[in-house]
Amino acid sequence: MKSLSNFRSYSRLLSKRRVVVTGLGIVSPLGCGANNAWSNLLKGHCGIVSLKGDEFLTLPSRVAGVLPRKPNDAVDKALSKQNLKSMAPATCLALLATSEALSDANWNPETSQQKEYTGVTLGMGMIDLKDVCDTNDALKLGYNKVSPFFVPRILPNMAAGQISIKYGLRGPNHAVSTACATGSHSIGDAFRFIRNEDADVMICGGAEACISPLAIAGFCRLRALSTSYNDTPHQASRPFDKKRDGFVIGEGAAVLVLEEHQHALDRGVRIYAEILGYGLSGDASHITAPREDGSGAILSMSRALKDSGIDKHSITHINAHATSTPVGDGIESTAIKTLFENHAYNIHITSTKGAHGHLLGAAGNLESAFTILSCYHGIVPPTINLEDPIDDLNYVANEPKKWHAEKRVALKNSFGFGGTNATLCISSI
Repeated sequence: MKSLSNFRSYSRLLSKRRVVVTGLGIVSPLGCGANNAWSNLLKGHCGIVSLKGDEFLTLPSRVAGVLPRKPNDAVDKALSKQNLKSMAPATCLALLATSEALSDANWNPETSQQKEYTGVTLGMGMIDLKDVCDTNDALKLGYNKVSPFFVPRILPNMAAGQISIKYGLRGPNHAVSTACATGSHSIGDAFRFIRNEDADVMICGGAEACISPLAIAGFCRLRALSTSYNDTPHQASRPFDKKRDGFVIGEGAAVLVLEEHQHALDRGVRIYAEILGYGLSGDASHITAPREDGSGAILSMSRALKDSGIDKHSITHINAHATSTPVGDGIESTAIKTLFENHAYNIHITSTKGAHGHLLGAAGNLESAFTILSCYHGIVPPTINLEDPIDDLNYVANEPKKWHAEKRVALKNSFGFGGTNATLCISSI
């Protein structure tokens, strides 16, 4: 057994396992279903709306990227009273996105071995604060009014747990909670699990459903949210634009099915793209603001390139983190210019947050899904509301752009409060 173990370690050094994307599932303000959301994104649609209800009237920010929902549609059924009795809204959305992703990948593990080598890496940035407030009010009426499902509902790892339980998956069961970098870290960790032979297939991503008066009030007190476009919500999220004044909170879930390359080839399934590498870094600077020189982002991007084994000149698209905040967008642009130097002007740069808002812990994974579809279709989606750019980089503004490259290779950036950074390197096959 020892000699076998040594051989496996040696073989890993000789060649890393390739990891590809074979399934996508999306529940977002742009719609339910990956194809639907992608189509609406390319059309320049916006899922940001005004928040209704007296509880929002006194708040400085009254816009959000809200899931479109009709009676008895998929989202409405996922968020049924029966489901919400035992699960948080974000968990319900994660299960809905997972169902689509697994169907898209045509992966339904049945044997013990298949289930043992299929894992889950999925997290959320915040728990449902409304649930905490409601439960606290219930406790005032009596101990027996507190739901026995309260603690499981607010545990950040429970979405991953519920997915694992529903499908009987006994591979790695892992939850990430790194603020706005959660989704990208989840994908990166899943990528490494497959590359390191801990799994052959991973379900990964993030989910977020925390639009509430308390959450919005908290972000407003941080002066993080947009407050100037309450009467024109579709204009509120404007990454890289000089009139940006803060991010717009959003909700949803996006799930990817990652798979070892040969495993996918043996099954004969569609391959959307390949994950080439993953980089992480810490700013070690401030609880909300990145370093002014962009060094944290530079480290994250450069480490993703190093992990991928490619030259920086191979990158021709960056799906930016850019949340529409006055400070963050400019620093990310500075980081791109510093790292890529003159080549920066050859890179198509976009932030899709103008269309769907900032989904916090579900941002990086949703935007990774769009980056994957960009690689697959050869189209870069637009940054809507980009009317007066902050600098002269090659932003894809308001209209999608054809992506002409022999090999389409992109970076996806995600940066979170606390100075946590993640970058994924994604390419066409």
